Amino acid sequence: MSEPRDGEATTRRLPVVLDKERPPEVTPAQEADASAPETGAHRFWSARRAPAALTAVLVLAASGVLLYDVSAVRADRPAMRWRRELAHQLAQRPLDDAWVLTGAGVAVALGALLLVLAATPGHRDVLPMRAAHPDVRAGLHRDAAALVLRDRAMEVSGVRSAHVRMGRRRIDVRVVSHFRELDEVHADLESTLATALDGLGLARPPALSVHVRRPAQKKG
Repeated sequence: MSEPRDGEATTRRLPVVLDKERPPEVTPAQEADASAPETGAHRFWSARRAPAALTAVLVLAASGVLLYDVSAVRADRPAMRWRRELAHQLAQRPLDDAWVLTGAGVAVALGALLLVLAATPGHRDVLPMRAAHPDVRAGLHRDAAALVLRDRAMEVSGVRSAHVRMGRRRIDVRVVSHFRELDEVHADLESTLATALDGLGLARPPALSVHVRRPAQKKG
């Protein structure tokens, strides 16, 4: 092995120390950001393929029929009977007629429904999860989250049965306990479910409400 000359840089492999408690690619600042509650998480937008396809088909059919009728009139042919009858009815009936008001109400209701579908995200059954990567979004179905919490509740000593209703803002847990003091079971349930809820990684965890009762007494 030759000695390095003066002025020449030497390269040596330095020892790498890995922290077993923290992955090497995650910095403490990134861990703090990941563990903090994410307030900017939004619900997933639904494609709403069925309403969009139905609206497109209806608009295409109506436009095609109207275009064909206008083209026929331009070619010196009589207009379709339905358009002549519609024009006659609109010319004869006053604005306060029941049929006119009914048709206007139906049109307004359909238009309002389309606006609501276009302006709301949908996917109410999917709860947004905390983003571990800026380019990846994850969501958890409410039924799956409720099943996980129910399984955790059944692991608590004294729990006979458990029913979990998972909402977007509140989790309603109703438990039947057949032994132990109800206060003790309630405290254990709150602690266990709070830990399980935090482990789900939801961006905005719903509020937890726990109710514990005794089994119903059988009559005579």
